Amino acid sequence: AQTASRPVGVLFGLELTLNPFTFHPSYRAIRDRPLSERVAALRDPGFVARLRSEDQEAATRAVGLLPTSNWDNVFCLADEPDYEPLREDAIGAIAARTGRDPYEIAREHLLTREGRGMLYVPFLNYADYSLDAAYAMLSQPGVVPGLSDGGAHVGMICDGSFPTTNLVHWTRDRSRGPKFALERMIKAQCRDTAETVGLCDRGIVAPGYRADLNVIAYDRLKLKSPQVVHDLPAGGRRLIQRAECYSATIVGGAITYRDGEWTGALPGRLLRGPAASPAR
Repeated sequence: AQTASRPVGVLFGLELTLNPFTFHPSYRAIRDRPLSERVAALRDPGFVARLRSEDQEAATRAVGLLPTSNWDNVFCLADEPDYEPLREDAIGAIAARTGRDPYEIAREHLLTREGRGMLYVPFLNYADYSLDAAYAMLSQPGVVPGLSDGGAHVGMICDGSFPTTNLVHWTRDRSRGPKFALERMIKAQCRDTAETVGLCDRGIVAPGYRADLNVIAYDRLKLKSPQVVHDLPAGGRRLIQRAECYSATIVGGAITYRDGEWTGALPGRLLRGPAASPAR
């Protein structure tokens, strides 16, 4: 079996596909303007008042995953994301505790980092605001961590950082329940995952096996918040997520990244099927 080791979540922001004001007519009128102009508009009390007067109309167009449908499941994503957030950290809980408008809390966060703040809505693998169920599944010997997704929603979802989360959260930083030994998690997402998909020539360090390695400053390893880049054809947008303290990434014996920077090496090749274990 395969299970996601953290919530699968949707991201909302002014640079992204959707945000809490996407279906408000006043926002739709400016949605194609540069980010700086939209930020200025959302800092204007008069514009915000017009948006709020359109709440009823926007609600009739909104999709079910929009944060406005359930503020109790919406979180402000920090520069160092927390993928096991507490119920009391949800925007709905903060609004109830402080007597503030959840829209206002969301707007303030979206305007941080010059309009690049993001909201996080976990919608899979996060029952009861806890990853205890994920821990129970990951503890089983027949389960590997992972996520089978083609990655189509590049303006809403950014889950490619699962492997780093597995190391940072599950072996070092988790405070709300049990953790895993570092050795167990490395085996789970290296050798066990490789064997699961039939790639038996990798996943361990031994003579004859493929030299795919990461050199990591484990004690300082840190996952950063997702960010938007425009590097697809025709300037298309996508989300990426960086991490600090990967000292080197080695693919087939060639160093491809050094301290997070690409070296120019392209040693990869297309895999057309299973790979047998090297002959002893």
